[in-house]
Amino acid sequence: MLGRTSSHESLTQQAKRLLHAMDARAKKSLGQHFLVDAGVLHKIVAAAELSSHDIVVEVGPGLGVLTAELVCHAGQVIAVELDDILASMLQNTFAECGNLRIIHDDILRQPPSELLRHSGNRYKVVANLPYYITSAVMRHFLESENQPELMVVMVQREVARVITATPGDMSLLSVAVQLYGKPHKVCNVPSGSFYPPPKVDSVVLRVNVHDQPIIPLAAAPSFFSLARAGFCANRKQLSNSLAQGLNRPKEDVIPLLEAADIEPRRRAETLGMTEWVRLWNVFCDRGVL
Repeated sequence: MLGRTSSHESLTQQAKRLLHAMDARAKKSLGQHFLVDAGVLHKIVAAAELSSHDIVVEVGPGLGVLTAELVCHAGQVIAVELDDILASMLQNTFAECGNLRIIHDDILRQPPSELLRHSGNRYKVVANLPYYITSAVMRHFLESENQPELMVVMVQREVARVITATPGDMSLLSVAVQLYGKPHKVCNVPSGSFYPPPKVDSVVLRVNVHDQPIIPLAAAPSFFSLARAGFCANRKQLSNSLAQGLNRPKEDVIPLLEAADIEPRRRAETLGMTEWVRLWNVFCDRGVL
């Protein structure tokens, strides 16, 4: 197990030794970069504010460095690993661990309700996410009927900047995350904190999921049809992008923007969440969505 096996061996040395023992190497196709920075590891665990009452879902446990800490601080850990070799290694390594369940599957094929079928409804997501599925995994949980109460995830630095954006720099991803929770940066993570090191730096991001959804979860498809239309044409005025994205005459769109107290010449990236929800309400009330 990586992380708690030796006081004199660095996490990087442990990672190399374990991979060698399995005759394996990090797979680029799965975005595998294993965390080998104990300081960052402790910041992740601290940000998750774990107790013996918590259920944690870990995505992509890899060599088990974060898993080893999670099982020591949480009441139950559900770790989902896609890699055949690593899933088998984790099963063997943690065979004596009574509060850990390892699932060998693609996380995007595992609905949260299925993961928690034998556990409880309240849970936290704590993970070093593979870069190539970051957005998909976050939406997988946030758009679920069984949302986590908290997410603490490692993401690419640029993705973190986009997710935490404020009006003026918003994007569809910013809106998609902030509709469900409040994100903020925990710490920066240099590429040297991983083995093998990625080409970009990372950020530990914490998302406090709203206790009450801003809009009903069942209404999310109509909300995102509006948001996607708003962002469909970069840097265009909202009256133009919404008309294009919704395939409606511009002269029909302008009165709706005005009814929502939004200047039609503004651009999608300048709207805050309150304005997006207000605009969505107007479009719904007028039967456009």
